[in-house]
Amino acid sequence: MHNELLKIGSITIYSYGLMIAIGILAAYLVAEYRAKRKGLDSEPVFSIMICAVVCGFAGAKLLYYITILDEIIKDPHVLVTDLADGFVVYGGIIAGILCTALFCRIKKLSFLSYMDLILPSVALAQGFGRIGCFLAGCCYGVETDSAFSVTFHDSAYAPNGVALFPSQLVSSGLDFIHFAVLCVVAKKNKTPGRIGALYLIFYSIGRFCIEFFRGDLLRGSVGTLSTSQFISIFVAIAGAIMYGVLSLHKAENTDTDHTHDDAGK
Repeated sequence: MHNELLKIGSITIYSYGLMIAIGILAAYLVAEYRAKRKGLDSEPVFSIMICAVVCGFAGAKLLYYITILDEIIKDPHVLVTDLADGFVVYGGIIAGILCTALFCRIKKLSFLSYMDLILPSVALAQGFGRIGCFLAGCCYGVETDSAFSVTFHDSAYAPNGVALFPSQLVSSGLDFIHFAVLCVVAKKNKTPGRIGALYLIFYSIGRFCIEFFRGDLLRGSVGTLSTSQFISIFVAIAGAIMYGVLSLHKAENTDTDHTHDDAGK
């Protein structure tokens, strides 16, 4: 496709990297804007985003290495052959959340409130990132006879000259919808943490489904499921439990407040 967008001397601007950069910038600007609208201190947002991005990339790389552990044992040189390729998104999500939790604990900030603030922006960044995947040709879909397809002709990742399901564009569309839905729900949400829980649930369901249409099989598998599908099950369950516990806690607090009001009468 258009992996190399521009060359200036020895410097090459790649479409994937550019879309990642646009996604991160958009995520930060939206998070800062929403922080001000919600009455949260916007000053820590930049630091949280930087920490989450750095830890996220490290976590995504680490999980990728875990999925190819057999190859690494056979040839440790794989670890340094191409540090720019090979990431598993779930590793980035998990590492980013843990990093945010640690940052909030150190700075004595409300982790649940800032998680609700940041995760919709993560969905937005993922939408741009998947466009980068499409332009680069990675994360490609399965072969298809459908008219709803894309054919790569000069990709270093996807098979060329073959009609493929446009899994990257579908994923991107789902990510942008995910972002919009979370922002709408967040406007009415009064319980910190539930937006973060919904992110985990929605993303896991979408990722589990889209994996059936992915054609790149180098990301490992657990039985008949891909690594990401296997992880999706547990992340979705964790999100559902988190949402249920927070909602139950909210209901108990509401009942307690009503009891106190009745007693005051």
